[in-house]
Amino acid sequence: MHPYVIICGVFHLSAVIQSETVRQDTGVITASVGENVTLHCFYESQVAMHFSWYRQLLGSRPELLSTIYKFGDPSKVFPWLEKNPRFSLQRMEGTNHLHISDIHLSDSATYYCGSSHSNMVEFGEGVFLSVEGDKHQGIIQAPASKTIQPGGSVTLNCTVKTGSCDGEHSIYWFRRGSRQGFLHTHKDQCKPAPPSPSCVYHLQKTNVSSLDAGTYYCAMASCGEILFGNGSKLLMGDEVEDQEAQIRILVWLSIIRAGILLFFVTISFFVVVIKTC
Repeated sequence: MHPYVIICGVFHLSAVIQSETVRQDTGVITASVGENVTLHCFYESQVAMHFSWYRQLLGSRPELLSTIYKFGDPSKVFPWLEKNPRFSLQRMEGTNHLHISDIHLSDSATYYCGSSHSNMVEFGEGVFLSVEGDKHQGIIQAPASKTIQPGGSVTLNCTVKTGSCDGEHSIYWFRRGSRQGFLHTHKDQCKPAPPSPSCVYHLQKTNVSSLDAGTYYCAMASCGEILFGNGSKLLMGDEVEDQEAQIRILVWLSIIRAGILLFFVTISFFVVVIKTC
């Protein structure tokens, strides 16, 4: 059996186990078309022999970008990298970074780095690369920010300007916060919003808690490209109240400190005046 098939077969099992030896960039990295970006990967294992990078496009299976042998010929390039020269590896002892130059919209995906030894594959948590394109093709999200009390409900809206690309498309929601990940998928379920050629999608959250706080992004995969909204920030009412209370405390502490300082300055002034008399 081909090694790639074996690796793919254990991918899902390995991915849910957080690796203690592989560390990489996590969360969301945002870049604009034409920019360069480096995705960092560090490994601490002394027994790992092979090091790999995978990419998972929205709605697709993971694909192998590169795999290298620890003691292999450094001049030998993995076939996928040969076909895609914009991607390259930056290797040193303990590192296996992935560099992407002249970024395209189609590079938007989740990237995983991993290491393997003794038929065991370990992966990092993964990092989502969000590539921003032309704003006129953008996605409008509303509300931009929303404060809600625990136990309440909220509906987030995503308006997609379909433009000239009217083929089948998929809409993805994902959250950046205490619990990151994909939440929901719409596939070609368009609700026209006349007079503009737009589609409106909704994400409804009920019985929300502090774990639901974060920034929610809407993304559209269509015609080989992925477009992103600017995000809707969901805040918990108790968190906002706590922040306001902390600000009030800091303000009062600053006032008290200024008052104490003024008091000592005044006392010092009078002491100097008395001594000179």
